Amino acid sequence: MNTTQPTTSPIGLNPEKSAELAHLLNQLLANYSVFYQNTRGYHWHIKGEHFFELHLKFEELYQNLFVKIDEIAERILTLGGAPEHNFSAYLKKADIPESDKISNGKKAITEILSSLKSLLILQRNLLDLSGEIGDEGTNALMSDYISEQEKMIWMYSAYLNA
Repeated sequence: MNTTQPTTSPIGLNPEKSAELAHLLNQLLANYSVFYQNTRGYHWHIKGEHFFELHLKFEELYQNLFVKIDEIAERILTLGGAPEHNFSAYLKKADIPESDKISNGKKAITEILSSLKSLLILQRNLLDLSGEIGDEGTNALMSDYISEQEKMIWMYSAYLNA
């Protein structure tokens, strides 16, 4: 009977590095969850001449974030971790602050841009670590998110500069 610990996880990765990735993914999950709820608030409270356009755009964004929240949680599980699910834990871990009721579109978009920047920084850190340990699953997820969000930053920034 072999009593030595396996050197790789069930998906063939270093268990310690997988735990480190799961920890960082929980931080990302917290940020996405706060950003998601902020975006719901922008959607609910938006007013003004661009109401119809921004109301739909914010709905599109929070639906996108909702999908990513589930993907991140499932990736944490795949790595052998446990995704956080308490909002109190999210607020402690997230770099993205809770938003107040915002009805001004430009203010909401400014907050969205700041949130996207926070996500990009954390996702690039995750991309580096997942690349180091050969975790293609996390790597692909982060790479896809980064590409999509860079384009979103360009588009939201263009709206502000109109």
